[in-house]
Amino acid sequence: MDTTTLPSRNVAVLGATGSIGSSALDLIARHPGRLRATVLAAGSNVAALVALCRSHRPEHAVIADQACFTQLRDALAEAGLATQAHAGSAALDALVAGDACDTVVAAIVGAAGLSSTLAAAGAGKRLLLANKESLVLAGALVIAVAEASGAQIVPIDSEHNAVFQCLGSRQAGAQVRRIVLTASGGPFRGRSRASLETVTVAQAVAHPKWSMGPKISVDSATLMNKGLELIEAAHLFNVGRERLDVLVHPQSLVHSLVEFIDGSTLAQLGLPDMRTALSVGLGWPQRIDSGVAGLDLLRHGTLEFEAPDLDAFPCLRLAWSALESGGAAPAVLNAANETAVSAFLQGKIGFLAIPALVEDALAAHAHAPAGSLEALLAADGLARHFSQGWIHRTTTGQARSA
Repeated sequence: MDTTTLPSRNVAVLGATGSIGSSALDLIARHPGRLRATVLAAGSNVAALVALCRSHRPEHAVIADQACFTQLRDALAEAGLATQAHAGSAALDALVAGDACDTVVAAIVGAAGLSSTLAAAGAGKRLLLANKESLVLAGALVIAVAEASGAQIVPIDSEHNAVFQCLGSRQAGAQVRRIVLTASGGPFRGRSRASLETVTVAQAVAHPKWSMGPKISVDSATLMNKGLELIEAAHLFNVGRERLDVLVHPQSLVHSLVEFIDGSTLAQLGLPDMRTALSVGLGWPQRIDSGVAGLDLLRHGTLEFEAPDLDAFPCLRLAWSALESGGAAPAVLNAANETAVSAFLQGKIGFLAIPALVEDALAAHAHAPAGSLEALLAADGLARHFSQGWIHRTTTGQARSA
């Protein structure tokens, strides 16, 4: 496509040092006349952030850890860059909401991404949303804020982006009978629950199809990632539990399907590369070159589908339950899962302790008040406190199964 027809965009990439951020910056670099990275944000890795600033020359760089501000400022100066240094969530929110950008790639992992997501939504920006936890924690609020400001949300998770492409928007409407999200099944597809007792961190983060960060990789291994995506889809496309489903599709070529009331089913297919979804977010309603090759179905052969195993992977069942319960339950689910996955990655608990902890947290706090953002954040805090206590009382070998 002739990219001279693509509107110019000044892009803030939040989570710039992660896998999605890397893909976004690769795509931006492919369209230097129309796309520019003006804000880069990272957590605490100053060296990686400065390296990206050397390559992309943004106007602003933000480090989440305020203790790293001086290091970032000095490193940018030593590199001879005019990029302004900032630190902390308030600074990031101000940049995202201000004139520094018109488009925001929201790829900060976890609930930490909620504040900047809301800032972008409230400022009417084009929001390329990869931070699913924002919608799980406070989906109704994020959508309401975006609709009030006129912000355009384009989901960047491959599954939701596929639904977006099939619908041509985020409006499912009465003509949609069912939305089906696909799951690769992760590295442990086909294994029994008992066999998962001794899996290692290295095994859990070794995703067979996608290149992702450790937290999302573990979520994929437990199928919690798909559970969070179900909750996200309910908000993004305004559909209830009865119109959502999941199929395991190990080839990861069919990213989602939309079934309509006339019996037609549309699917979006493509190689497992986040640059496709990001190109949709940056170019829509136009298509732009993403650098991703076309799909050779003859070479890939058979496409397989199967039902998810909810006994071996109870996190998906727990997410279904949280979606049906509503209220604070999704916030509790997300907070407990984040805490559990962090503990697993640190070697404090075993793999099967993740769903066990989440189930206990839901039993304890799923009915917490949820009438406001403050109430949801309070439920999030309660769940994290409960989860830390649960971990403290539990050794890896003693964690119960869900």
